[in-house]
Amino acid sequence: MATILDLHSHSEASEDSRAPVEAYLNWIRLRRQERPVDGIVLTEHRQFNAGGDYRDLEDKFGILILKATEAETDYGHVLVFGVNEDITRRFDFANVRIPAQELIDEVARLGGVAVPCHPGRPTVGLCEHYAHKPPLENVVAVELLNGGSRRGEDERAAELVQKFGYRAVGGSDSHLVSLIAVCATRFEAEVRDADALVRELKSGSYEPVDFRAPRKPVPRAIPEQTA
Repeated sequence: MATILDLHSHSEASEDSRAPVEAYLNWIRLRRQERPVDGIVLTEHRQFNAGGDYRDLEDKFGILILKATEAETDYGHVLVFGVNEDITRRFDFANVRIPAQELIDEVARLGGVAVPCHPGRPTVGLCEHYAHKPPLENVVAVELLNGGSRRGEDERAAELVQKFGYRAVGGSDSHLVSLIAVCATRFEAEVRDADALVRELKSGSYEPVDFRAPRKPVPRAIPEQTA
């Protein structure tokens, strides 16, 4: 049973977003034909919102809500999925200069997965850092489609994916209710919790999907993915 998740979104728990979680879910429900996602992942900036309990909203709307974080590293921004107590003890997500290689390796060792996001974005994207630093090792995937990308950014991400053979995901990077689920990731398997999300991200059986209005397509640069 396939699952479609928006892997990158920000609620009002992030300082630069004013989007209530319930408003996100209501928007998805009203636009299910246009954006047929099964769930969203809240990736709050520089924090893991451990206290956020969204089970009542999940029951009300029938939409899965998972939690992660968007960390800031010396190679730009990175989404961290499968955050647990070991990971929060190991890393202070308020630190805006977390060593990216250390984050990728340690998160994997402790049961999660780290995915660089919006790699084509100036300053905070992987492409710019790769221009003058060695490439990171053990990267499972990068965010190819980002709903907040400006012209050319997803194209730069596609070139990165092609060059390094990275797997690719998609997410809306929504800070506004109306942008939720414009991009997402389709998993071949069912994903119902954070552990399953980590497992499937490592498996490679997924692809980014774009629900935005028709526009010039991103060049086909996704390598064939195998488990």
